[in-house]
Amino acid sequence: MKEAFWKLHLSVLLAGGTGVFGRLITLNEGLLVWYRMLLATILFYFVLLALKKLRRVSFRDALRISGVGMLLAIHWIFFYGSIKASNVSIGVVCLSLMSIFTVLFEYLIHRHRTSVKEILCSLIGVLGIVLIFHFDTRYRLGIFLGVISSAMASLFTITNKKVGVDFPASTMLLYEMAGGFVGLSCILPFYLWVFPVSTIIPSVSDFIYLLIFVTVCTVWLYILQIQVLKKVSAFTLNLTYNLEPIYSIILAMIIFHEAKDLNFSFYTGLGLIILSVVLQTLNVLRTSRIAKK
Repeated sequence: MKEAFWKLHLSVLLAGGTGVFGRLITLNEGLLVWYRMLLATILFYFVLLALKKLRRVSFRDALRISGVGMLLAIHWIFFYGSIKASNVSIGVVCLSLMSIFTVLFEYLIHRHRTSVKEILCSLIGVLGIVLIFHFDTRYRLGIFLGVISSAMASLFTITNKKVGVDFPASTMLLYEMAGGFVGLSCILPFYLWVFPVSTIIPSVSDFIYLLIFVTVCTVWLYILQIQVLKKVSAFTLNLTYNLEPIYSIILAMIIFHEAKDLNFSFYTGLGLIILSVVLQTLNVLRTSRIAKK
């Protein structure tokens, strides 16, 4: 279990850099995700081939895993759309709503019982988002897209845990990326028709960023996530990932000087979100200690 938690926190640290790359890469969110999944599929295929860990799955299982990959693609599109409509800080802070979406989806899908403490802690985080949304009108579109992104991320985590029980992490990742890429390729022409761009070819700098992004913050990150989900619950994973906005915001302040664009309502909302994380962490630790007795 200790190894799982170390991997979990390392994956959170890597995830904190994804928002930064979303801002650095100038492609629109649809093309960014499309290239990310394409490069990830190619890179991971050859890595598994070299390590002799490439596994085939049945057509039915491939479709199941690919469906999960499409959920991931949708989450990413809304996430990077949120960042490009506002900034990194707003885009990542909305991911803190994952915990309450997880409570909701696990009840609707699995009829999983939820505690009052989980709901109250999650609502504190929601209040933080509401404060930012209400008082900082500049970023309402970004917040709206970020909330949808958070819901999709939670749904992806739950379905990923359910489908991934019978497959190695490497197999899951490869078929998710390939399935997400194929699914996104089918809708990308319509997406670009609605949101036209001047070019679909990335610049040299964008391509370099994409390669770094895919290697570190995609392939390695999601291997860690899938491995962790075999040991911990989806709620615990999403709970820990509430720390991701803190890492991303610090990086955005250093790299993009976003501190000057954020007002008092943002920091008040962020404070409530951090409080929510602390309370939920204490609750999980207390529950774990009681279970061991």
